[in-house]
Amino acid sequence: MATGERALIVGAGSGLSASLARRCAREGIGVVLAARDTVKLEPLAKEIGASLVDCDASHPDQVERLFAAVDAGGSRLDLVVYNASGRARGPVVELDTEAVVRAVTVTALGGFFVAQQAARRMLAQGHGTILLTGASASVKGYARSSSFAMGKFALRGLAQSLARELQPHNIHVGHFVIDGAIGRPGDPRGEGKGPEALLDPDAIADTYFHVFRQHRSAWAWEVELRPWVENF
Repeated sequence: MATGERALIVGAGSGLSASLARRCAREGIGVVLAARDTVKLEPLAKEIGASLVDCDASHPDQVERLFAAVDAGGSRLDLVVYNASGRARGPVVELDTEAVVRAVTVTALGGFFVAQQAARRMLAQGHGTILLTGASASVKGYARSSSFAMGKFALRGLAQSLARELQPHNIHVGHFVIDGAIGRPGDPRGEGKGPEALLDPDAIADTYFHVFRQHRSAWAWEVELRPWVENF
């Protein structure tokens, strides 16, 4: 049964975003999926009845158009999830500066652009949830991964600031530290490590949905998730 609720997932793909989209659809929530290339999302959209919008979240004008399209589809917006990120890998002395700017812009500024548009609508309607997806790099800066650490550290800071600003207005803000690799069918990264060495995207989606449904007397602003075999 439809609930009248609506969710927007930005940076959608075939892993966590797809699991979360399916979970929302099972709960009767209308889903909008946004990505730079939505062609790959067409089977998922058909499966769950989701809408698709092309959007590069690193460009504020495209984010504005995305939210205008969301507005055109209905007057309420209950859940916004930001899953987009970028990374320029390699030794710091060899990194291309334009690639670093691009990576940090997608990961951090894109999160701000989306959260800003979401907050404007949720403040007007008096409620909502904004969830931002972090990584191990949100709290640990690894070697040869400076651009990812910068972007994810910034996204975590954004989430903490937004939580303090928006939660008194009945807008729940959550940040997720995904400390480990998210599995895919046939994923070779789990070979020799056991069947649960990688995070199950459906299990992650369950936790996201739990946070979305948390009672406001006991809101969490941050959740850290890792396989039970993952080192801290």
